[in-house]
Amino acid sequence: MLLGSHLRRLRESRGITREAAGYSIRASESKISRMELGRVSFKTRDVEDLLTLYGITDDSERTSLLSLAKEANVAGWWHSYSDVLPSWFPTYVGLEGAAHLIRSYEVQFVHGLLQTEAYAHAVVARGMQGASAADIDRRVALRLERQKYLAAKSAPEFHVVLDEAALRRPYGDRTVMRGQLQHLIDISERPNVRLQVTPFSFGGHSGESGSFTILSFPESDLSDVVYLEQLTSALYLDKREDVTQYEGALKQLQQDSPGPAESRDLLRGLLQLS
Repeated sequence: MLLGSHLRRLRESRGITREAAGYSIRASESKISRMELGRVSFKTRDVEDLLTLYGITDDSERTSLLSLAKEANVAGWWHSYSDVLPSWFPTYVGLEGAAHLIRSYEVQFVHGLLQTEAYAHAVVARGMQGASAADIDRRVALRLERQKYLAAKSAPEFHVVLDEAALRRPYGDRTVMRGQLQHLIDISERPNVRLQVTPFSFGGHSGESGSFTILSFPESDLSDVVYLEQLTSALYLDKREDVTQYEGALKQLQQDSPGPAESRDLLRGLLQLS
């Protein structure tokens, strides 16, 4: 998806149509569209020909993009869970694993990277009503596997704003919620985690459109991606004007919310009340 997005920007900056790009690699316009949306695999020869068409002659830039093409064709560890995941979610897991900065706002429940196993089980069971216990356990296992990103040697920076509603809405029993609140207090102390809470007392705020995540990547020429999850699908936005709107909303949320230390105090207060 990242490679396709980059190829699209290169094509558009040169004023080349999808039809002309397809002709250069002996393919249809629709295949170029699918490539740019990240919905098909990439042949090295096709990427090489497109880069030549787009005037990319610098060896280092070509090597970087061709390397990305090879990586795009390798199935990630999460594909083994595809039987219990909605069709649009494996793409997100791959992008999340490649990001060096993850910024998110959550209002419905605690972000998946911060959930305890018990809380995650309660959330998944609520969302997969009618599913077998085995399928629920596999979905939870995937969520716990994703959390290893935050403790890895090359862990991303994770900046998250949680609406107080996400902390007060019960998933599981009192013990589960207490365990989740304590986990948030503990994990917020990690140097790569910046956790803030937007309290009810603040009133309306810039997160009125709902939850969203912004993913940023170490390669400077790769655009940020905004992830918006819906009931039956998800949107991946990478156009600069869209990303800028969400970056502005999140920045405003961060400015309006108590800082990390004050947010930990708020979490401790909720823990004492639970």
